[in-house]
Amino acid sequence: MFLTTRGLVLREAKYKESDKILTILTAKEGKLTAKARGVARTRSKLAAATQLYAYSELTLFGNKGLWTVNEAESIEEFRGLRSDLKRLALAGYICELLEAVSDEDCPEPEMLQLGLNCLYALSNRLATRDVVKAVFELRLMCIAGYRPELGACAACGREDVVSGALVPAHGELYCDECPRPGGLPVDRSVLEAMRYIVRAEPRKLFAFQIDDAAESALSSVCEAYTLYQLDRPFRSLDYYKKLRDIQDDAI
Repeated sequence: MFLTTRGLVLREAKYKESDKILTILTAKEGKLTAKARGVARTRSKLAAATQLYAYSELTLFGNKGLWTVNEAESIEEFRGLRSDLKRLALAGYICELLEAVSDEDCPEPEMLQLGLNCLYALSNRLATRDVVKAVFELRLMCIAGYRPELGACAACGREDVVSGALVPAHGELYCDECPRPGGLPVDRSVLEAMRYIVRAEPRKLFAFQIDDAAESALSSVCEAYTLYQLDRPFRSLDYYKKLRDIQDDAI
């Protein structure tokens, strides 16, 4: 059985001397695992299209539930990531999150589009690292079924809430007059940005403005909410944060 599909390489693992085992996210087939033979060789014609973070058109051969890459052609390699170690590390976190949340044999067009949009923004410096990270985390939680309720206070029902706290356990917003222990503080700028991210069209995800202080707070809130919902650590996030804290540059 042959399958031609487009997919993003989320993870690669060396297998034998020159092969790799790839984890690939596709729109229609969801997450796939495929063997790529000989791609670790210098002259392999498939090397570029099967490298980590590559978005490629792939022809796969399936036999007894196992896929093998027969042909591959690059569509987007996100070359800008390779010149910035911090952006490359953040791309690793994006892909690890996609792998954790996506399923096999389950169409994932929204997740794939989100991943591609964020990697493109990261590679082409369309937004700061903190903004890309926050947008990806919060929007991914929405797609995965963990969309927070940001429209009104969960306690008193006020719809004109401009600041307060988000409680990760329930994904509920509480106004300043209805405090909740364990809530993540959100001021006006952060709350407006979060509301924009959950509602925006995919092609306009980064079309908002936020100052440096609020940007950092937005990143922290979205990260904490994501980690709570998924209830697991991510080594790629730890690695990215170590690099970020060495010397944080502008985008």
